[in-house]
Amino acid sequence: MCSASTNTFSPPDPKTFSDESKAVIDFIAEYYRNVEKYPAQSKGRPGYLSAKLLECAPFSPESLEDILRDTEQCVLPGLTHWQSPNFFAFSQANASTAAFLGEMLCSGLNVNGFNWIASPAVTESESTVVD
Repeated sequence: MCSASTNTFSPPDPKTFSDESKAVIDFIAEYYRNVEKYPAQSKGRPGYLSAKLLECAPFSPESLEDILRDTEQCVLPGLTHWQSPNFFAFSQANASTAAFLGEMLCSGLNVNGFNWIASPAVTESESTVVD
């Protein structure tokens, strides 16, 4: 998964961010369309992913296409697919579109709600929901 790319890292401009975000959403939507094709519980064995990784991190960023391909070919086979209709253990954490979109907002805004001073809006909304 390492690359010999000589591209340097720079934060994405808003158009690139939007385009790449849409590509990730499309990837996830395609995953959900086909989640039944994966075994509910991973068939991966210890060390399966380590064997596919290089010994070093990439020197330069890889393309999103390469990352998504690696995710599909290397990561997905090693996951337990909690959203699979064939998975009957534990509770699903993001079983609704609303929950998934909420997670996107929290991640995108880098919300850290560990106490009130860190994020008053999070603490107060959590208190309202829990009460």
